[in-house]
Amino acid sequence: MSRKAKALTVEDRILWGQVARTVDAYPGRMDELLDQEPQADAKREIKPARSKGLSGPARTPDTPPKKPGAAKPALNPIDKPVYRKIASGRVPLEARIDLHGLTQSEAHDLLLGFLIRAHGHGLRHVLVITGKGRSGGGNGVLRRSVPQWLAAAEFRGLASGCEPAARGHGGEGALYVRLKKGVRG
Repeated sequence: MSRKAKALTVEDRILWGQVARTVDAYPGRMDELLDQEPQADAKREIKPARSKGLSGPARTPDTPPKKPGAAKPALNPIDKPVYRKIASGRVPLEARIDLHGLTQSEAHDLLLGFLIRAHGHGLRHVLVITGKGRSGGGNGVLRRSVPQWLAAAEFRGLASGCEPAARGHGGEGALYVRLKKGVRG
């Protein structure tokens, strides 16, 4: 008898990501887990489901997402001609993710999974919507954290550049992310 794999919900993925960061995977096992991602067409909008919370007692990760130290180099900026083409729509944004309303750990896990899938599909330019934050000055937590995460070791193999989006794509509440070249799935 064969059993079909059940699709994980956003909450399950977030919880799994928190658990997975606390253990060391067997060599090659991570590739098997990533192959179980649902196949979908590459051009789509991915939005997290809003939930009232996880059932059961509230769980917080033992270690929050790590912030890079000053010694780690930041991502390269996207070249000006390419940036202008993206802003004007001549170079398409192949996927987008909206992180509004998520906690840092939820957003971190969701962004990592999104970028892994996008890189696996061979996408080059994606839009990450962080929002400007609740404060009037626009000092949102995700707005500050996402560029730091993209420069961290776990994202380094995926992203090669990052710039604030043009006004038509969300302005300073969004980022253009250029992914490293990958193999098309």
